[in-house]
Order: sequence, then structure tokens, then C-alpha cells
Amino acid sequence: MASHHHRISEEAADTTPLLADPGHSAPKGVIAAIKDELVYATKATLQCSITNVLLICLPLGLYGGEWGFPGWAIFVLNFLAMLPLASILTFSTEQLAAIVGSVAGGLINATFGNAVEMIVGISALKEGEIGIVQSSMIGSILSSILLILGSSFYLAGQNKQTVHINVDVAGILTSLMVISCTSLILPSALRAGDLITESTDGSTADYILTLSRSTSVILLIFYVLYVYFQSVTHADLFAEEESDDGKKLHAVSSCAVLILATLGIASSSDALVDSIDGVVEALGISRSFIGLIIVPIVGNAGCFVGTVQWSQTGRINLAISVIVGATLQISLFVTPFLVIVGWIIGRDMSLQFDTFETIVLTMSTLVVSCLVRGGKTNYFEGMLLVATYTIIGVAFFVHPDDV
Repeated sequence: MASHHHRISEEAADTTPLLADPGHSAPKGVIAAIKDELVYATKATLQCSITNVLLICLPLGLYGGEWGFPGWAIFVLNFLAMLPLASILTFSTEQLAAIVGSVAGGLINATFGNAVEMIVGISALKEGEIGIVQSSMIGSILSSILLILGSSFYLAGQNKQTVHINVDVAGILTSLMVISCTSLILPSALRAGDLITESTDGSTADYILTLSRSTSVILLIFYVLYVYFQSVTHADLFAEEESDDGKKLHAVSSCAVLILATLGIASSSDALVDSIDGVVEALGISRSFIGLIIVPIVGNAGCFVGTVQWSQTGRINLAISVIVGATLQISLFVTPFLVIVGWIIGRDMSLQFDTFETIVLTMSTLVVSCLVRGGKTNYFEGMLLVATYTIIGVAFFVHPDDV
């Protein structure tokens, strides 16, 4: 009997720690999991792009004014700092979009895909740099459809006679691109053709502004329909087989990285816009060149790196979809959005672009549409697009600053 009680007490002694263990180990397990996720998220974020070595430029650019740095140095430092921040923003957006599913992921990509352009545009609008905003919108479209698309054609066409393109998807996207860019330049065309009121500024400016704001509202509605078309009703058309990169960031980690990158870009863009005058005075570069060529480099850095990798691995259709999709986001969403923001904060941002910018955008859009609709391309066509972009860049570099 005594031995029986002894066995029971031994069993109780054995089971008591096991029953008490979950209560003590659960918090430790949660803390360990949080610590592991924090370490992994930090490591994955810092390793997402080789440009992250330039993050050291962020504090230098933000505090350069207090330390007595010249304006051009502050501009360069903030420009360099925004390159890794843009890559981190793209990385966190893709991680979050992969978690939440195709529809919500499409909305996240649509919202944050061009966050850099929106943030820089808002910063420039607050400072009254409307010409910079307009040039940067045109510049983003031109760099996407000429420089990045041309580089993709060149890389995909190396050692190949022809590169075949999915005509169905490319046809839909390029049609949307032509329509959206045409809508963007209508106010400019109307202004250029209205020779009678060229000497009077008041009424013309007012009705061009009204047309621009009305067009922007329509384009934003059209963009919502485009996102619905791409993410819901015709999602299978735009689906691409993407390689599984293994472990993904947790949704909370992705949101935290997204917020931090957005705050960093906002701070850098404010400092960058504030230092534009110093660059113009020190280097003699026109504001048109800064807006059209330099600023879009930051916004399109992530897109450029991704499309280069896809083109080299033969995924040219994915590259084209991303490039034309980025162009649609600028023309259907970002530019109209900035017009509305200018309306709200009292800045007369309109869709009346410089005449040369309007002509260049129109011709470039039509050329790219014709190339893509053919269903095949080669490296030489890619070189032609890059050469065209280079010529446009030189033209704006020597163009006198009238903005």
C-alpha cells in the first residue's frame, strides 16, 4: 500500500512540471519568436538590395544643412539615400502583397508602387515647385517606356534572333497607356491650339485649371476600374508564375518596414526639394532636367533592377507588364492625384505641360505601342529606345530653364 502511494506521488511529481510548463514557456516562446522575426526582418531588409550600402547618406543628407554642407551636396546625399529607401519600399510592398492575396495585393502594389513619386511630388507642391512636379511625371513615364523597356529588350534579345511577347496582355496594357497619356496631354494641346487667348492669362489659366481638375477626377475613377479589371475580373490574364523566394516577412514586419521606408523617403524628399535652388545655382542645371531626368531615377530604381533580372532570365512578359503597369500608375493615378492635392492645398497644379514635353511623350507612347503590338522584338529595338531616351535627356540638359 505504501509503495502504491509512493508511485502515485512520483507520478504527481513527474506530471506537475509538465502541467506548469506551458504557462511559463509560452511567454518565452512568444518573445523568442518575436526576436527571431525581428532579426530575420532586419537581415532580409538590409540584404534586399546592393544599394542599401548608401543608407549612410540618409543622416548626412538630413542633417547636412545644420552641419554647413552646400546645397548641391545636400541634394546629392538625399538623392543617393532615396535609392536604397525606394528599394526597401518596393521589397516591403511585395512582401505584404504576397501575404494578403491577389486582390488586396494588387491594391497595395497600386497604392505604394509609386509612393516615391507621390511623396516627392507632394514635397515639391508644398514648396510651389509645380514645374518640377510636372516634369517628374513626364520623366517617370519616359524613363519607364524608353530607358527601362529598352534595356529589357536589349538584355532579353542578347544571343537571340527574336524575343516573343504575349500580344494579348501587351495589347491591353499599351492601349490603356495610349488612352491615359492622351487624356493627360489634352489640356496642353488645347492651350497650345488656343492662339486667340495667348495674350490674356487670367481666363485661360482658369479654364485650363478647371479642365485639368475635371480630367484628373475622371482619370482617378478610371484607375479604380483598371485595378478592379486587373485584380478581380481578369486576374488570370495578368497572373505570372513567380519563383518562391522561401520564407516571407510577417505582415506586421512588412508594415513596419513599409512605414519606416515611407517616413525616410518623405524626410529625404523634403530636404531634396529644399536644396534644388542650390543645385541650379552651383551646377547650372535647369529645373526641367532635374525633374525630367534626375528625380525619376529614384522612383524607377526598384523597377529597373527587377526588370533587368527578369529580362536576363527570359521573363520578358513579366517585365513588360510591370513597366507598362508603372506607366499607367503614373498617368492614371499619381499625376491626377497630385493635381487634386494641389487643388486642396491651394497650389495651381494643372495638366498643362511644356510643349516639348507634350510632343516627346506623345511620340514615345506611340512608338512603344507599335513595337510591343508586333508580338516580337530584338536587342536592336532595345538599343533604339535607350538611344532615344539619351537624346531626350541631352535636349533637356541644354534646354534653357524657363520653368
